[in-house]
Amino acid sequence: MERRHFLATGSVLAVEGGLSPFAAGGDRAAAPDRADAGGGLPPRAEIVAVLRRVADHWIGAHTDPGDNKWARATFFSGLLALHRLTGEPRYAAYARGWAEKHSYGLNDGVTTRHADNQCAGQAYLDLYGLDRAPDEAKIAALDASVRAMVDSAAVKHDDWWWDDALHMAMPPFARLGAVRGDAAYAEAMHTFYLHTRNAEGGPGLFDGASGLWYRDKRFLPGGIVSPDGKPVLWSRGNGWVAGAHTKVLAVLPADHRHVPAYRAALTTELRALRRIQRPDGFWNVNLADPAHLPGPETSGTVFFLHATAYALRTELVPARLFRPVAARAWHALVTHAVHPDGFLGHVQPEGDRPESGQPVGPDSTADFGVGGFLLAGTELAALVG
Repeated sequence: MERRHFLATGSVLAVEGGLSPFAAGGDRAAAPDRADAGGGLPPRAEIVAVLRRVADHWIGAHTDPGDNKWARATFFSGLLALHRLTGEPRYAAYARGWAEKHSYGLNDGVTTRHADNQCAGQAYLDLYGLDRAPDEAKIAALDASVRAMVDSAAVKHDDWWWDDALHMAMPPFARLGAVRGDAAYAEAMHTFYLHTRNAEGGPGLFDGASGLWYRDKRFLPGGIVSPDGKPVLWSRGNGWVAGAHTKVLAVLPADHRHVPAYRAALTTELRALRRIQRPDGFWNVNLADPAHLPGPETSGTVFFLHATAYALRTELVPARLFRPVAARAWHALVTHAVHPDGFLGHVQPEGDRPESGQPVGPDSTADFGVGGFLLAGTELAALVG
């Protein structure tokens, strides 16, 4: 796998010009609909075949399942989604081996408040749910970490200072609340979320003018900008936000009092993303500046596809406008990012901004990108039925 990591050997695809996330008017301001790439969404069996190829390539190249930090944990979140879709026992066995290697523990232990360290809990909860007789030991470390934050949320709720944290930690909070039947988890989660959205750095990381999110306070107005002086709205950071809302909405009951806010946040982001999707189906690494390191990038795109497919399946967005978005994104990924052997390319490495790990090309990959692709594809398969 390392033989391909971070090489820059691919051509740069065309970049869409003249589309700004700051355009006003909601869907009326969107770019004109183009024909669905590849003739529309493929059948379920075709989607599943690609997902299996990508998952099998990663597993075959990684006999050691890896650490329990956020990047590998995101891979296992995707792999276990694929297991639920296919029933393939190899995927569950590989995930169990990983979890058992770490004794279902968290990086930095049960006292951690860091969202990245809690991400492994998403896979632990998946494995817990697969057991006929659930084993509390599988979620004990996660619950100890999260419960301490729940109990102190009224006095300390500024831990999620970067937007990635929403994806890493919100799903464990919501899911533990469901498992325990305790509304305090979701209430605490919302308290942390509101700080990130509306207060972090002063105004919060959500940008109402664009409908998108800043990665952290360094990128707020007056802070870091692109070489052309435009805002930096990082694609993968916004992907984490979309993934967080999607996963939480899949857990909370429809009549939960915070569901309307999460639905509104997700659909606002998806409308903004629809306006700035590239003609080739990807999104740029800087959503606010198409000229800033232009080129296809997979990790943001997969989480946008994941969220779009979920929103279509649950009828949060109109199919007429958003099914072409999903079709173009899937077509881009399977024709430009997925290699014939299942290797997934064009994944920006770990980082915190568009420049991180550049240049990105067809031979750039990462575990979290593969996990995001599996999440996107399983949601797309559920959409097509």
